[in-house]
Amino acid sequence: MTMARAGAALYRELAEEGLFQGLFHRRPTFLVATSDAEADVLSDHSEALAEVGAPVLWLTRDMAADRLAPLSRKTVAVLEVEDEGHAIGYSIVSRLISAAGLKVERNSPVAALEYDGRSGRVSGVRVGEAVIEASAVVVAAGGGAGGLIGLPDVSRPRRGQQLVTERAPTLNAALPGSLLSCSYLLSKKQGGDADQRGYGVVIDPLETGQFLIGSTREEGRNIPENDIDAVAHLAASAGDMVPALGRLRILRCFAGIRTAICDGLPMVGRMPGIDNLFVAAGFEGDGICLGPLTGRIVADLVRGEEPEIDVSPFDPGRFAGRSIAA
Repeated sequence: MTMARAGAALYRELAEEGLFQGLFHRRPTFLVATSDAEADVLSDHSEALAEVGAPVLWLTRDMAADRLAPLSRKTVAVLEVEDEGHAIGYSIVSRLISAAGLKVERNSPVAALEYDGRSGRVSGVRVGEAVIEASAVVVAAGGGAGGLIGLPDVSRPRRGQQLVTERAPTLNAALPGSLLSCSYLLSKKQGGDADQRGYGVVIDPLETGQFLIGSTREEGRNIPENDIDAVAHLAASAGDMVPALGRLRILRCFAGIRTAICDGLPMVGRMPGIDNLFVAAGFEGDGICLGPLTGRIVADLVRGEEPEIDVSPFDPGRFAGRSIAA
């Protein structure tokens, strides 16, 4: 949560500086509970947010009706988290690549890391029959990261499915931020059961006037395909939260594979015993928020500088000498 707050702050900073201008939009997030049990979860989450300095506000029923008129009256509690924002991940990546003037080699999978036998340092990466030499290597390969750094069993795939609706400008304008159900908070904590499908409803009003609705968390699923059961469940759940959404058409569905680490934390840092090999992987559903911040942290590490945030809890060395089942 500390990382998330710092990640959001960096987005605001880079937007003000112009790098993310037009891509990052400041707005609040509304956490929604639909039962007394969910309200208890939300209360705990509120305390955790307050501990890291997040500005939060409990909305009374009248306040919720005023701020979020389309929200179902079945709602038990609403917590507004102020000073957050929204960005589309691939747009941010494209802007960063363009601003840095990088040359990106696509469809060029890295088969292995190359090592200097005398020093034990990484000397480059093997792509096909060629070796690309490097003074330092950062492995940010998602589900492929573990295999490259010799920890093939620490990560697992989690499929996510999402929906996009048709445009509804009036309804869109009536929601000043995204809505996150408590089921979303709970689904992030679930894991381990290969047959488990977690649902966490998020309703995200887009700049286009459409709505992004998600999402599932499906353990062990590594094929990015949609299925009708998940699509129907997400659509129905979103309609329960915002009844007007039930009258909109779904234009498209999509699925992708997130990478989750077995202990619930990402890997960020220098690989033990190899002073020029770094890793940043396993962010699961938090990669967009944490991506730019992690880039800054890893850049500091590569230069031999102390990062602004303590990332020792994410140290990949915590898995050294251990055999961890997928």
